[in-house]
Amino acid sequence: MTQTPEQTDPQEAQPEVQQQQRPPQVARPRPQQQRNPQQQRDPQQQRNPQQQRNQQQQWPDITVVIPLYNEEESLKELNQQLRSTLGRMNVRYELLFVDDGSTDHSFQILRDMKRNDRHIKVVRFRRNYGKSAALAVGFDKAQGNVVITMDADLQDDPSEIPSLKRRIEEGYDLVSGWKKVRRDPLTKTIPSRFFNFITSLLTGIKIHDFNCGLKAYRRDVVKSVKVYGELHRYIPVLAHWEGFKIGEMVVQHRARKYGKTKFGLGRFWKGFLDLLTALFTTRYLRRPLHLFGPIGAGMTLIGLLIDLWLVIEWFMGLTSLGNRPLFLAGSMLIVIGIQFISIGLLGEMISKTRTSAEEYSIREFLK
Repeated sequence: MTQTPEQTDPQEAQPEVQQQQRPPQVARPRPQQQRNPQQQRDPQQQRNPQQQRNQQQQWPDITVVIPLYNEEESLKELNQQLRSTLGRMNVRYELLFVDDGSTDHSFQILRDMKRNDRHIKVVRFRRNYGKSAALAVGFDKAQGNVVITMDADLQDDPSEIPSLKRRIEEGYDLVSGWKKVRRDPLTKTIPSRFFNFITSLLTGIKIHDFNCGLKAYRRDVVKSVKVYGELHRYIPVLAHWEGFKIGEMVVQHRARKYGKTKFGLGRFWKGFLDLLTALFTTRYLRRPLHLFGPIGAGMTLIGLLIDLWLVIEWFMGLTSLGNRPLFLAGSMLIVIGIQFISIGLLGEMISKTRTSAEEYSIREFLK
């Protein structure tokens, strides 16, 4: 009777000792994994490729995102051309039409097309938000491994899709179309060339046509780049600063067959402001003081030097500060410079606490 507890006590105590020893054994490798990131990634890399391949097999090969606004006359013809091109490619595909609050019969036509074609999906906004919003929602809903964007006015040729896909397979993450020969009036082509030249110069991206609606993206790009406001013109810029590889391909541009353009000359003035936004949000979004700080410091230094020189002359009796507008200008430079530095500091504080989540009111989603 006395031996039974003596025999069982060590056995019962043994698990307790093992349980006390296990945490240190599990915890020991963790510092090594943190010191060696490659070892930490290896097991994940062994598992992820198979999971990724299985997931990619369920996705369509191509998603075509088509933002539109009042394009009722061209939709059926565009759909026929897309089905013909994608059918010859023998790929799994989906057509994602984003109706940006059309006031004509565009949605009714899309709904009828959807009933006869399982490849079609339709997103309908409650009101007109703009092309950037339509692309943002289209990117969010797109499931294809390669995403093609094109306009709904038939000026973009669907027969370019196979070539765009091949360029993506060559290793590019984003391929932008270049309308080398444009079928538009001079009032659009000349400002557009000047606009593209300035954009290429300021961003350092050597492509000729930032505003071409016909583009191809790898899936990772559309899921990473956030498009808002009117930044659809600068998606290559946003992708470039995210580290993606950008390419360009000459594409055919056709004359407008139906309706009229939705963009006037005012878009170039807005485009310049959007360029400043793109540059700021890509280069200085997380370090705004690097933009405003040097400007403020330079203005403050110039103002201090001006006022110091005038104060020295005043002490020497060579001038009077009351009748020298230059003294007032130096003081203003100091004040404005301090304000620039303050703006940069406020921007730093906001960038550390900001949360960006812009939503659009979707009326219907047919899938």
